[in-house]
Amino acid sequence: MLTKKQYELLVLIDKRIKEAGVPPSFDEMKDALGLKSKSGIHRLISGLEERGFIRRLPHRARALEILKMPENIERDRADEAVPAANVVKGDFGAKPIPAPSAPDATVELPYLGRIAAGTPIEALSDPSSYIDVPPSMLGGGDHYCLEIDGDSMIDAGIFDGDTVIIQKTERTENGAIVVALVDNEEATLKYIHQKGDKVALEPANPAYETRIFGPDRVQVQGRLVGLLRKY
Repeated sequence: MLTKKQYELLVLIDKRIKEAGVPPSFDEMKDALGLKSKSGIHRLISGLEERGFIRRLPHRARALEILKMPENIERDRADEAVPAANVVKGDFGAKPIPAPSAPDATVELPYLGRIAAGTPIEALSDPSSYIDVPPSMLGGGDHYCLEIDGDSMIDAGIFDGDTVIIQKTERTENGAIVVALVDNEEATLKYIHQKGDKVALEPANPAYETRIFGPDRVQVQGRLVGLLRKY
């Protein structure tokens, strides 16, 4: 299934290749889709390539090949005066129908790499890629994803290699599982408990010890709201 932006980009590339013989530039794609940076276009193209809709041709600038289009899309209208949104028709040839519901099936969340569920690791920063997540797994506000590295949260059902979905927040209730930044340089996933002027980061594995810090040493960067696992 395609996200809405992936669908829009695929239609744009297909239309431009038919009109001009070459795909649009990344700047043209960015402007057409209303994105702020070309990094978003890179992500969309990678997603389309992974799903088998396009292929990047090596050693050639702006070289993209359309391999297939989504079902029900009318490809023969590209040379006609069709509105930018394009027209999608049902297989039975009746009146035009809206684009498939697939674009709304997932939400792209930034993937910030691996986080230790045992020993804290260096603080995480820029996203290395993006992950499609069902909207039903998300709450309000912004979210991001992390891959678990370690076994200190196994009694909470969080295992090495799992992908956790984190809701961005700086405040949370006692007993929540949070991403905690320690001393502005280490990030870890733990239960959090605050009593008086002390903050405890507690594992869910008896092989690990609860660590105690002063409140000025711990910053909450998000709260666990979901988990993805590959079998």
